[in-house]
Amino acid sequence: MFLNALLAPIRSATAPDLVVLVLPGGTDFSYRRFSPLQGSALRMYPFTASIQARFGTRVRVKQAQYRVYGWNGGQASPMPHARAALEALADEHPGVPIAVIGHSMGGRIAAQLGDDERVTDVLALAPWWQFADWRQIHDGVRVRAVHGDADTVTRAPRTAKGIAELVARGVDADYLAIPGGGHPMLDHVGVWQGSALRFVADALERSAA
Repeated sequence: MFLNALLAPIRSATAPDLVVLVLPGGTDFSYRRFSPLQGSALRMYPFTASIQARFGTRVRVKQAQYRVYGWNGGQASPMPHARAALEALADEHPGVPIAVIGHSMGGRIAAQLGDDERVTDVLALAPWWQFADWRQIHDGVRVRAVHGDADTVTRAPRTAKGIAELVARGVDADYLAIPGGGHPMLDHVGVWQGSALRFVADALERSAA
């Protein structure tokens, strides 16, 4: 029941000010069925729960699930499921700004969802950005990226390069390096969690402007 509560948005009689789609990670190649109990999903529940607890009915938070665990090359296996989740939230809350938060492979998904004009804010946590995924983000998106410099799974310099390129393009983008931070986000927990909460708070302020 606890997982079901995290995986579904909280209902309210009033429209939210912001929709937040949380995107867990995965791996490069795998056709293992995605499970809400796998490590990459469990890693994101504290983010999902803390956002909902902090902002209440001002936001709708949904944590996505995919069909399989891997990206799987050109198949981009998670993308149809992520886009379907985005579409469902947009249909349920028409006209409400959508923020996406993704870790690792979820950060790659977030960047690709950033080509959708309904997406207003992207937060990439230790993203697995390949082949300049950040270039798909449309110009009106506010982009924040957080990456630990001790990450041995995804590449912090590539994330910094992507943000620098977005800034040069005129996008509102910012990069936060976490000295000694690793990929699982189990260190510097306050920084990782605090970054997500500030990101949502700023997105709410932006939506009200």
